Amino acid sequence: MSDTDAPTGIRDRIEATMWARHENPWSGWTRVPAGPALVLAVYLRSKRLLAAVLAWTAINPFVFSPPDEDIESWMTRGVRAERWWLGRGNGTMGLGWPNALNVAGAVAFVAALVGAVARRPRETAVAAVLASALKFAWIEAIARHYDRRDENDGT
Repeated sequence: MSDTDAPTGIRDRIEATMWARHENPWSGWTRVPAGPALVLAVYLRSKRLLAAVLAWTAINPFVFSPPDEDIESWMTRGVRAERWWLGRGNGTMGLGWPNALNVAGAVAFVAALVGAVARRPRETAVAAVLASALKFAWIEAIARHYDRRDENDGT
């Protein structure tokens, strides 16, 4: 972040802190199980697990310290790419590439939740794994855009 991009308001400072801390690979990797854990909470009808998953999802980006600037982690690269991608107004959903991966992942996640409500373990597990795989594919796709950002548009 350059000096001209310095956060000015409290909301901007909170958001900058969240992104900086979320870049820590521990933040990303410990957040990965949240989706499957949420599906499991629905499957088991566990309000306690559901509350824990939602709480962890909310506080996770603030728990870990920012990583070293020169860290070479796939997860850190993915989070930096996501911040860059969203900062360019691309959003996370849409029919264009790579956001179609996120749309497909959301559909798979809903299918996992439907399977969990119906207590169909095979359908639930397959859909949850597919949702996670599609999320990883989206992260990798935007990270590739991020890696090429200078040659594409000078930003």
